[in-house]
Amino acid sequence: MTDRELLELAAKAAGIEGYWVEGFGYRVETLSGHYFWNPLTDDGEALRLAVGLGIQVGPNPASREPMCFAWPRQQGVAAQYETYGDDPYAATRRAIVRVAAEIGKGMK
Repeated sequence: MTDRELLELAAKAAGIEGYWVEGFGYRVETLSGHYFWNPLTDDGEALRLAVGLGIQVGPNPASREPMCFAWPRQQGVAAQYETYGDDPYAATRRAIVRVAAEIGKGMK
């Protein structure tokens, strides 16, 4: 799934209305202007997404390589795992967005 698809589905799950602007990202309009919403790159937005959707995150101590996982409170949505590589923060944000996107996929 592309980053665009992940963000659009995660926004749907979170009830965030906006639209994709090529080259910029997911644009959200507010009364005071607009901003580009991207929990893949912004720790605060990823945390708000996780809290809002009841997504739990943490390290995966059973893995042989550094890895984090995110799992939803909802039944029927699979946990998502991401290896750390050089950036455990990016891996954690991506795991959160992937779970949110799975929740968004299940919404009508």
